Amino acid sequence: MANLTSTTATVPSDSEKAGDEIVGNNTYHPGTADVAYDELHVQCPPHTTERKLMTRIDWQLIPFLCILYLLAFLDRVNIANARSFHLADDLHLKDNEYNTALTMFFVPYIIAEIPSNIFLKRFSPRIWLPTCMLGFGIASVCQGLVQNYSGLLATRFFLGLFESGMFPGCFYLISMWYKRSESQKRYSLFFSSTSLAGAFGGLLASAIGKMQGIRGYNGWRWIFILEGLLTCVVAIIFFFIFPSFPEDAKWLNEDERAYIKARLQVDQGRNAAERKITFHDVISVMKDHRVWLGGFMYFGLIVPAYGYAFFAPTIIGTYHYNAIQTQLYSVPPWAASFVFSLLVAALSDYTRHRAAFALAPLALGLAAFATLLVVHDNTPVQYAMLHLVTMGTYAILPINVCWFSMNLGGHHRRAIGTAWQIGFGNIGGIISTFAFLNTDAPYFKNGYSICLGFSCLSGLASALYLVSIYRENQRRKKAVRGGLSEYEKTELGDLNPEFRYMY
Repeated sequence: MANLTSTTATVPSDSEKAGDEIVGNNTYHPGTADVAYDELHVQCPPHTTERKLMTRIDWQLIPFLCILYLLAFLDRVNIANARSFHLADDLHLKDNEYNTALTMFFVPYIIAEIPSNIFLKRFSPRIWLPTCMLGFGIASVCQGLVQNYSGLLATRFFLGLFESGMFPGCFYLISMWYKRSESQKRYSLFFSSTSLAGAFGGLLASAIGKMQGIRGYNGWRWIFILEGLLTCVVAIIFFFIFPSFPEDAKWLNEDERAYIKARLQVDQGRNAAERKITFHDVISVMKDHRVWLGGFMYFGLIVPAYGYAFFAPTIIGTYHYNAIQTQLYSVPPWAASFVFSLLVAALSDYTRHRAAFALAPLALGLAAFATLLVVHDNTPVQYAMLHLVTMGTYAILPINVCWFSMNLGGHHRRAIGTAWQIGFGNIGGIISTFAFLNTDAPYFKNGYSICLGFSCLSGLASALYLVSIYRENQRRKKAVRGGLSEYEKTELGDLNPEFRYMY
């Protein structure tokens, strides 16, 4: 069991590799809350090892989150696939009404991010996330039954409302289980479910599209109905088996729960899991300039990410493929993104570094958008650039969120900060919905230019964030330690002078 009073420390075997700093007689872990190891006896419970325990946690947590977000992203972007099967014609959409319907999703999605994370903490992930999942599954089914433009707007609104808590809630839950040095692979595996959803959505749409005319419905209706029903069925199952926070995990014994709590305390400081989040907490977090930089890091990438997700079939369709071929050709870029994301995540965790992996892959996306701006008559090159777009965008998104969220200490700062980053960042989703207009086809110069500019914005914000945390870490190293109680350290989270930010 984790003994919080013992003076004999069992230091994790990788601590020296991480470059621990010696202060007096205490050992401090850089990028952590600097809890002295000789104040915390962190020892794995009997009859197990840390690797076995973490493997159990992986299987109890990550598959559920991947399935949840795969279905959420699928229900969110399958409208792009549905558009290829006469959605606009059946609903008599004119001018930019399709783009407006895409925008409607983001209105509640942005507003409800922070409240959703507060409710998640209050009701527990096991209740809150499956409830939201059932809600957006029903909204997706209804989307397949609408008869006009107004109905499409209404269903997109409720889809955004129920999906608002999925991404920040899942990232927040992961951060409450894993140390920062081991989190990136899990984050990226979870986030890569978006790439799987894109690929899966293209394959499903190519198959479901062949249901054209069954019961008098065009293929686009069946895409929404069947995929929404799948989501509802899985949500009902998840009510009985979905994971929660470590403190509530009944599949762990008391010693194992104490060990998980203690190892995270060494890595991140005390998390104040028992305290409710207040409005004062929200104001306090939003005063931190690094929280705003984190928002812009994500905001800049969301524009090209959703720009591609919502308009990939439209773009590929300009390469003179029919509806079924368009769905099938949309799969390989998503598959490339999935493999590349996992590779980048593995390297990031292996090197215990985030900044370089948040900046270097950005070059792929920048090069791809720049090429697409000038090459208009070479289909193989244009199609290859779409692969680089997904690789250079979707590989960085989980790195940015992980880097930022794991540098936030404590339950309340992490819950609010992560929700803010995702909520503010998704304003970029609104911009993306009007980036690729029918009037700009087939070259889409405005869309590619917009994506190029916002990718640069993300890179700039990431660089400024790196400079900020580096300077703060250097300042804290020179500062005089001591004087704070454990309660004050817990309340301060990453603002605790003994905390070290991870690069």
